[in-house]
Amino acid sequence: MVAITIRNLSEKAHRALKVRAAQHNRSPEAEMCAILEAAVCPEGRLRLGTALSEMSRKIGLTNADVEALEQGRDARSDQPMHFE
Repeated sequence: MVAITIRNLSEKAHRALKVRAAQHNRSPEAEMCAILEAAVCPEGRLRLGTALSEMSRKIGLTNADVEALEQGRDARSDQPMHFE
């Protein structure tokens, strides 16, 4: 697990954190973890893989369609373009 140090936290914020932690029956450290998790990993966030999967299902894309696209791909497409 990663450890994080927070410097220059105001006394007001520190007191509020301790009160909030007590209200949730957690330590201040556990409360900070919960706050950070909720901020950076919200439940309703868009997950790219899920979104792409749903889009392909809606349009009826099949594995055979993907394979056909891969076969038709230009083998040189991974080479940089030259503008000479």
